[in-house]
Amino acid sequence: MNRFAAVMGLALFGAAAPPAVAQQQVTPPQPTVPQIFTLMGQFVRVAYNNVGFATLGYRVAQQSVGEEWVLLEVGLAMRSGAKDFTLKREHLSITTPDGNRIPLATQSEYGKAGYLTALNNRAKVVRDSINYFPVDVTRPCAIQFYSNLGQGGRQIAFDEVELSSNRGCVGRLYFHVPGGIKIGQHWLNVTFDESELQVPFRILTKEEAAQFSKSWQDIKKAHDESLKK
Repeated sequence: MNRFAAVMGLALFGAAAPPAVAQQQVTPPQPTVPQIFTLMGQFVRVAYNNVGFATLGYRVAQQSVGEEWVLLEVGLAMRSGAKDFTLKREHLSITTPDGNRIPLATQSEYGKAGYLTALNNRAKVVRDSINYFPVDVTRPCAIQFYSNLGQGGRQIAFDEVELSSNRGCVGRLYFHVPGGIKIGQHWLNVTFDESELQVPFRILTKEEAAQFSKSWQDIKKAHDESLKK
Protein backbone atom coordinates (compact mmCIF):
# COMPACT_ATOMS: atom_id res chain seq x y z
CA MET A 1 0.00 0.00 0.00
CA ASN A 2 1.42 3.42 -0.95
CA ARG A 3 1.63 6.33 1.44
CA PHE A 4 -1.42 8.09 0.01
CA ALA A 5 -3.57 4.99 0.29
CA ALA A 6 -2.48 4.52 3.89
CA VAL A 7 -3.26 8.13 4.76
CA MET A 8 -6.64 7.98 3.09
CA GLY A 9 -7.44 4.66 4.69
CA LEU A 10 -7.35 6.45 8.01
CA ALA A 11 -8.52 9.89 6.98
CA LEU A 12 -11.69 8.79 5.24
CA PHE A 13 -12.98 7.52 8.53
CA GLY A 14 -11.59 10.05 10.92
CA ALA A 15 -8.16 9.01 12.15
CA ALA A 16 -5.07 10.92 11.06
CA ALA A 17 -1.89 9.27 9.87
CA PRO A 18 1.43 10.62 11.12
CA PRO A 19 4.35 9.84 8.75
CA ALA A 20 5.39 6.73 10.68
CA VAL A 21 1.88 5.32 10.73
CA ALA A 22 1.26 6.19 7.09
CA GLN A 23 3.94 3.71 6.03
CA GLN A 24 2.10 0.83 7.69
CA GLN A 25 -0.58 -1.36 6.18
CA VAL A 26 -3.99 0.17 6.85
CA THR A 27 -7.24 -1.63 6.14
CA PRO A 28 -10.13 0.81 5.66
CA PRO A 29 -13.54 -0.17 7.07
CA GLN A 30 -15.33 -2.43 4.64
CA PRO A 31 -19.04 -1.92 4.00
CA THR A 32 -21.03 -5.07 3.32
CA VAL A 33 -22.69 -3.51 0.25
CA PRO A 34 -21.32 -2.12 -3.04
CA GLN A 35 -20.93 1.65 -2.82
CA ILE A 36 -18.51 4.58 -3.05
CA PHE A 37 -17.60 6.76 -0.09
CA THR A 38 -15.31 9.71 0.53
CA LEU A 39 -14.66 12.66 2.84
CA MET A 40 -15.81 16.24 2.31
CA GLY A 41 -14.73 17.73 5.64
CA GLN A 42 -12.99 16.77 8.86
CA PHE A 43 -16.22 15.26 10.14
CA VAL A 44 -18.27 15.09 6.94
CA ARG A 45 -18.64 11.88 4.93
CA VAL A 46 -20.43 11.01 1.68
CA ALA A 47 -21.58 7.63 0.42
CA TYR A 48 -23.60 6.64 -2.62
CA ASN A 49 -24.59 3.76 -4.85
CA ASN A 50 -26.68 3.60 -8.02
CA VAL A 51 -29.87 4.15 -6.01
CA GLY A 52 -29.25 6.61 -3.18
CA PHE A 53 -26.91 9.33 -1.97
CA ALA A 54 -26.09 10.35 1.61
CA THR A 55 -24.01 13.13 3.14
CA LEU A 56 -23.27 12.98 6.87
CA GLY A 57 -21.94 15.40 9.47
CA TYR A 58 -20.92 13.92 12.82
CA ARG A 59 -18.80 16.50 14.65
CA VAL A 60 -21.30 16.66 17.53
CA ALA A 61 -21.13 12.87 17.94
CA GLN A 62 -17.33 13.14 18.05
CA GLN A 63 -17.67 15.64 20.90
CA SER A 64 -20.17 13.47 22.78
CA VAL A 65 -18.05 10.41 23.64
CA GLY A 66 -19.49 8.67 26.69
CA GLU A 67 -22.92 10.27 26.31
CA GLU A 68 -25.92 8.14 25.39
CA TRP A 69 -27.25 10.12 22.42
CA VAL A 70 -25.81 10.34 18.91
CA LEU A 71 -26.82 13.39 16.86
CA LEU A 72 -26.11 13.22 13.13
CA GLU A 73 -26.65 15.93 10.51
CA VAL A 74 -27.79 14.11 7.37
CA GLY A 75 -28.61 14.92 3.75
CA LEU A 76 -30.31 12.33 1.52
CA ALA A 77 -31.33 12.10 -2.13
CA MET A 78 -32.02 9.51 -4.79
CA ARG A 79 -29.62 9.09 -7.70
CA SER A 80 -30.53 10.14 -11.22
CA GLY A 81 -32.63 7.39 -12.81
CA ALA A 82 -33.72 5.89 -9.51
CA LYS A 83 -37.40 5.98 -8.63
CA ASP A 84 -38.68 8.13 -5.77
CA PHE A 85 -38.56 6.51 -2.35
CA THR A 86 -40.60 7.06 0.80
CA LEU A 87 -38.06 7.04 3.62
CA LYS A 88 -39.50 5.99 6.97
CA ARG A 89 -37.98 5.81 10.45
CA GLU A 90 -37.42 2.08 10.18
CA HIS A 91 -35.14 2.61 7.20
CA LEU A 92 -32.51 4.33 9.36
CA SER A 93 -30.12 2.84 11.91
CA ILE A 94 -26.51 3.00 13.07
CA THR A 95 -24.06 0.19 13.66
CA THR A 96 -21.74 0.67 16.65
CA PRO A 97 -18.16 -0.65 17.04
CA ASP A 98 -19.43 -3.74 18.87
CA GLY A 99 -21.67 -4.65 15.94
CA ASN A 100 -24.97 -3.64 17.50
CA ARG A 101 -27.52 -2.13 15.14
CA ILE A 102 -29.46 0.68 16.81
CA PRO A 103 -32.70 2.00 15.27
CA LEU A 104 -33.58 5.66 14.87
CA ALA A 105 -35.04 7.06 18.07
CA THR A 106 -38.79 7.67 18.18
CA GLN A 107 -40.38 11.04 18.86
CA SER A 108 -41.49 9.67 22.25
CA GLU A 109 -37.92 8.69 23.19
CA TYR A 110 -36.68 12.09 22.05
CA GLY A 111 -39.29 13.86 24.18
CA LYS A 112 -38.56 11.73 27.25
CA ALA A 113 -34.90 12.75 26.90
CA GLY A 114 -35.95 16.38 27.37
CA TYR A 115 -35.73 17.15 23.64
CA LEU A 116 -31.94 16.95 24.05
CA THR A 117 -31.69 20.70 24.52
CA ALA A 118 -28.01 20.72 25.49
CA LEU A 119 -27.06 18.48 22.56
CA ASN A 120 -29.00 20.62 20.09
CA ASN A 121 -27.42 23.80 21.46
CA ARG A 122 -24.00 22.22 20.99
CA ALA A 123 -24.91 21.47 17.37
CA LYS A 124 -25.68 25.13 16.75
CA VAL A 125 -22.13 26.03 17.72
CA VAL A 126 -20.17 23.33 15.87
CA ARG A 127 -22.31 22.70 12.79
CA ASP A 128 -20.52 21.67 9.56
CA SER A 129 -21.91 22.15 6.07
CA ILE A 130 -23.25 18.94 4.55
CA ASN A 131 -24.35 20.61 1.32
CA TYR A 132 -22.64 18.16 -1.03
CA PHE A 133 -25.36 16.85 -3.30
CA PRO A 134 -25.33 15.57 -6.90
CA VAL A 135 -25.84 18.19 -9.62
CA ASP A 136 -29.37 16.88 -10.28
CA VAL A 137 -30.49 18.17 -6.89
CA THR A 138 -32.12 21.57 -7.40
CA ARG A 139 -34.68 21.82 -4.59
CA PRO A 140 -34.39 21.74 -0.79
CA CYS A 141 -36.35 19.36 1.40
CA ALA A 142 -36.61 18.96 5.18
CA ILE A 143 -36.31 15.72 7.14
CA GLN A 144 -38.62 16.34 10.11
CA PHE A 145 -38.74 13.19 12.19
CA TYR A 146 -38.70 15.23 15.44
CA SER A 147 -40.56 18.15 16.98
CA ASN A 148 -39.63 20.14 20.06
CA LEU A 149 -42.98 20.34 21.81
CA GLY A 150 -42.80 22.43 24.97
CA GLN A 151 -39.47 23.93 23.90
CA GLY A 152 -40.81 26.65 21.62
CA GLY A 153 -39.78 24.69 18.52
CA ARG A 154 -41.58 23.07 15.61
CA GLN A 155 -44.84 21.46 16.71
CA ILE A 156 -45.21 18.68 14.12
CA ALA A 157 -43.07 15.59 13.54
CA PHE A 158 -43.40 13.40 10.45
CA ASP A 159 -42.78 9.65 10.23
CA GLU A 160 -41.65 9.73 6.61
CA VAL A 161 -40.14 11.89 3.88
CA GLU A 162 -40.29 11.51 0.10
CA LEU A 163 -36.85 11.26 -1.50
CA SER A 164 -36.24 12.02 -5.17
CA SER A 165 -33.28 12.74 -7.44
CA ASN A 166 -33.96 16.49 -7.62
CA ARG A 167 -34.51 17.17 -3.91
CA GLY A 168 -31.82 17.30 -1.25
CA CYS A 169 -33.49 16.41 2.03
CA VAL A 170 -31.67 17.56 5.17
CA GLY A 171 -32.28 17.08 8.87
CA ARG A 172 -31.07 15.74 12.21
CA LEU A 173 -31.18 12.11 13.27
CA TYR A 174 -30.98 10.91 16.87
CA PHE A 175 -29.99 7.50 18.20
CA HIS A 176 -30.03 6.36 21.81
CA VAL A 177 -26.89 4.36 22.61
CA PRO A 178 -27.14 2.53 25.96
CA GLY A 179 -23.81 2.69 27.76
CA GLY A 180 -22.67 5.74 25.81
CA ILE A 181 -20.86 6.53 22.56
CA LYS A 182 -17.68 4.47 22.19
CA ILE A 183 -14.43 5.14 20.36
CA GLY A 184 -14.24 3.29 17.05
CA GLN A 185 -15.91 2.64 13.72
CA HIS A 186 -19.60 3.42 13.28
CA TRP A 187 -21.92 3.26 10.29
CA LEU A 188 -25.11 5.08 9.39
CA ASN A 189 -27.34 2.60 7.55
CA VAL A 190 -29.93 3.84 5.04
CA THR A 191 -32.08 0.99 3.71
CA PHE A 192 -33.84 1.35 0.37
CA ASP A 193 -36.16 -1.16 -1.32
CA GLU A 194 -33.39 -3.20 -2.94
CA SER A 195 -30.14 -1.78 -1.56
CA GLU A 196 -28.53 -0.20 1.47
CA LEU A 197 -26.05 2.60 2.03
CA GLN A 198 -23.57 2.31 4.89
CA VAL A 199 -21.98 5.68 5.61
CA PRO A 200 -18.79 5.25 7.69
CA PHE A 201 -17.92 7.58 10.54
CA ARG A 202 -15.22 6.95 13.10
CA ILE A 203 -15.28 8.32 16.65
CA LEU A 204 -11.70 9.25 17.57
CA THR A 205 -9.66 9.44 20.72
CA LYS A 206 -8.61 12.96 21.75
CA GLU A 207 -5.11 12.26 20.45
CA GLU A 208 -6.40 11.03 17.07
CA ALA A 209 -8.73 14.02 16.77
CA ALA A 210 -5.89 16.46 17.50
CA GLN A 211 -3.60 14.84 14.93
CA PHE A 212 -6.35 14.69 12.34
CA SER A 213 -7.06 18.39 12.78
CA LYS A 214 -3.39 19.22 12.18
CA SER A 215 -3.16 16.98 9.12
CA TRP A 216 -6.53 17.81 7.58
CA GLN A 217 -5.42 20.25 4.88
CA ASP A 218 -2.67 17.93 3.62
CA ILE A 219 -5.04 14.95 3.63
CA LYS A 220 -7.73 16.86 1.74
CA LYS A 221 -5.19 18.08 -0.84
CA ALA A 222 -3.93 14.53 -1.40
CA HIS A 223 -7.50 13.31 -1.75
CA ASP A 224 -8.39 15.99 -4.33
CA GLU A 225 -5.24 15.20 -6.33
CA SER A 226 -6.08 11.48 -6.39
CA LEU A 227 -9.45 12.21 -8.03
CA LYS A 228 -7.66 13.79 -11.00
CA LYS A 229 -5.76 10.61 -11.83
